[in-house]
Amino acid sequence: MTETAPGAPAPASDPAFASDPASDPTRTRELLVSVINYRTGDMTLDCLRSLVDDMGDIDGEIVVLDNRSGDDSPDRIQAWIDAQPAGTPVRLIRGAENAGFAEGHNIVCREVSARFYLIFNSDAMVRPGALRAMLDRAYAEPEAGVIGQRLEWPDGEPQVSCFRHFTPMSELIRGAQTGPVTRLLSRWDVPLHDIPPAPEDIGWVSFASVLVRAEVLAEVGPLDRGYFMYFDDADYCLRARRAGWRVVYEYGARVIHLRGGSGPVKALAKARKRGPAYYYASRTRYLHLANGHAGLLAANLMWHLGRGIAQLRRLAGKPVPQAAEHEASDIWINFLSPRGDSRAPAGARTEPGAKA
Repeated sequence: MTETAPGAPAPASDPAFASDPASDPTRTRELLVSVINYRTGDMTLDCLRSLVDDMGDIDGEIVVLDNRSGDDSPDRIQAWIDAQPAGTPVRLIRGAENAGFAEGHNIVCREVSARFYLIFNSDAMVRPGALRAMLDRAYAEPEAGVIGQRLEWPDGEPQVSCFRHFTPMSELIRGAQTGPVTRLLSRWDVPLHDIPPAPEDIGWVSFASVLVRAEVLAEVGPLDRGYFMYFDDADYCLRARRAGWRVVYEYGARVIHLRGGSGPVKALAKARKRGPAYYYASRTRYLHLANGHAGLLAANLMWHLGRGIAQLRRLAGKPVPQAAEHEASDIWINFLSPRGDSRAPAGARTEPGAKA
């Protein structure tokens, strides 16, 4: 089955999320899996195969939104769906525009009433038993509103997928990129390297694979479509925690994460190339939500202080870790309008290097 998504994005107070989707069990599935495709045809097909194979006796449905890829990937996905046995619970929606990560998943989640919603990357694949493991955790802990999974490489090596929230102190660490500073301020370092992490330390989990209760969507609302890509997962976990829900990590639900999707940010950061404007606009939006405007200002100033500390490494004859190109100015994107448009952010001097 192929459908076309509506062109206009829904408002933040989407009536589809105004009540508990689980309130009518006669029309509610146990699980909806939401997958976004943007020019990742091969990975999306591998992703879908793993999900279908692991569904078992779960009353679930998998919905793929093509974010207007402009290539042959949606046709290939549809051909694969058409070739599946009758009753295979997979369908494709062809988006009218590239809605981004957050709004793309919102479009899918509005399609199906379910008790649980699994937001899942196209560059991910579930290990056998992962879907049941995450659902079992959800049933065992009704107060757990957002459940992250163990992300790992194909060889089984775990990836960091749990994090502390971003703060001015974490921006000092990020700017300095210096071991003694990181160790001294370790309680503010964002990545939680212990796997599994201490439950009380988890501020947010990666949305490469995350299970969200219907009640959370009803109370907290959908993902913030103001984020085109990045920081939307940290934002949502913060909002859920503020509403009284727990954010937890299920080590037994194992998910292969290839980190080979559509976003360019990690590759650009590794090469110290300039990041897309929407990344910095999302950073601004999140830091403002989490810390207020004064906290956003403090975060930017602490990053600059960190860069100053990094320069002191020269005195010890050590190389100075490099920041991304133009990052000193780009962190100020949307500073005067932090809830502004992340796709056409104020203060951006260049367009994003690639769409997400």
